[in-house]
Amino acid sequence: MSHPSPPATAPVEFTHRQILTILGGLMMGMFLAALDQTIMATATRTIADDLQGFDLQAWATTAFLITSTISTPLYGKLSDIYGRRPFFLLAIGIFIVGSFLCGLSDNMWQLAGFRAIQGIGAGGLMSLALAIIGDIVPPRERAKYQGFFLAVFGTASVLGPILGGFFAGADELLWLSGWRWVFFINVPIGLAAMAVVAKVLHLPHQRVNHRIDWPGALTLILGLVPLLTVAEQGRDWGWGSGRSIACYVVGVVGIIGFILAERAYKHEALLPLRLFSNRTVAVGAASSTILGMAMFGGLMTVPLYLQIVKGSTATMAGLQMIPFVFGIMAGSITSGQLISRTGRYRIFPIIGSSLMVVALFLFSRVGADTPLWQTMLVMVLMGLGLGSNMQPMITAVQNAVSPREIGVATGAVTFFRSMGGTLGTAVFLSVLFNVLPGNIASSYQEAAKDPAFQQAAADPAQQALLAQAKGGDALTDTSFITKLTDVVAHPFKVGFSDSVHVVYLMAFFIMLIGLIVVFFLPELPLQQRSAQQARAEDALKAEA
Repeated sequence: MSHPSPPATAPVEFTHRQILTILGGLMMGMFLAALDQTIMATATRTIADDLQGFDLQAWATTAFLITSTISTPLYGKLSDIYGRRPFFLLAIGIFIVGSFLCGLSDNMWQLAGFRAIQGIGAGGLMSLALAIIGDIVPPRERAKYQGFFLAVFGTASVLGPILGGFFAGADELLWLSGWRWVFFINVPIGLAAMAVVAKVLHLPHQRVNHRIDWPGALTLILGLVPLLTVAEQGRDWGWGSGRSIACYVVGVVGIIGFILAERAYKHEALLPLRLFSNRTVAVGAASSTILGMAMFGGLMTVPLYLQIVKGSTATMAGLQMIPFVFGIMAGSITSGQLISRTGRYRIFPIIGSSLMVVALFLFSRVGADTPLWQTMLVMVLMGLGLGSNMQPMITAVQNAVSPREIGVATGAVTFFRSMGGTLGTAVFLSVLFNVLPGNIASSYQEAAKDPAFQQAAADPAQQALLAQAKGGDALTDTSFITKLTDVVAHPFKVGFSDSVHVVYLMAFFIMLIGLIVVFFLPELPLQQRSAQQARAEDALKAEA
């Protein structure tokens, strides 16, 4: 039974002070998600070694990405119907529960399961924050407020590695293993975020009565989970094994079911198919998928390279990633200010994608003996590319759709970026661990011809460690590298660097396709009204 719509209300124009107050609540929620990513980047190796699962670490990342990917469009759609505030609070609450459970993990499989719960919360933190900004700030003015979000990412990117390294480096802290505080720290921050959001985030919302596309949600899960699982596990199972084939079949059936469900639900669908007839949305979705693959798939290996090849501690590896953060902030601030002044946005994703193509190619040339300052320069270039790409694409998509669909459109772009990130992480880590044993063995065969290596490797203690380096256990616990002499450890580092080159070359070719895609992005005039104003004015006209 359909309910009568409530009477339309006059559009509300938020003052600069009101916008800053609401931004305060959003920034707390976004800080949670941003801090979690940067802490995990530097602590993953320690956690994986402690839980005896370095070769299983992809599951902790993949489980988080799968659930955050699937939940993102749900948050967007439900918040369009019921309002943003309750779902933003729900997302923070789920994230807190998931974080607490992660801190209690006893093995890598438990950690992966609890990271999946965390991901359900994380799926709403980013997409809803971006949708709320679209609600209250006109596209042309959004650049003025980008700096505040960048301050959150910048702060989290500096604090995260330091905290991650501190916790990962502490054997015990308050009677618990130090790395467990990587997750427990989210609990007080999350509770503070909930309190702030509950107090300041009050947005006018006009209830829109729609059916909820549960068949679409279920078939999306049925389609994505098996395909993403086989992407990660295919190297162990065998790509043509019975389990892999079963995953392909179930995944394809799920995707076909999802498309049929979306066609049946039409404009009430979780991801309305007609949205993709809009060229800006179609280009935004394709570009975001490729960007996610290149970003997650390429950059997740940098902290591993810094720790394993360069011998950095977890804290140092995090601090060495700061040039990348500066690049993102510089790219975002510059593109944001220029968009606000000129009203033109199309050029920035093109420039950003070009910079990323160059950076990924340069990363593929970084070896075991490359000076660290050269690697850091490439990080800056990669950051500039990402900063010039992400926010302008969100602005373009939000500007191109109906104000009533800003949540589902923002959710769609974030969904495809997460989807790309999930695929990139699963596939690239799978490739990395697949080529790594062969490259390490080849490096040691080459090094065995060197008299200096023969002399160093003759030591009985080094021989025992060397057997571990060449064996299957090398990928379960990498802490033995620090006990090897430089001469004996060097071939292992060369083998790791050669394996990372394969990942970056793959990301380079994928990003080349992304560069071609963004050339199809149309340039539309940026609107001067916020989505909330446009919705209210349209409702008043309809009533009149």
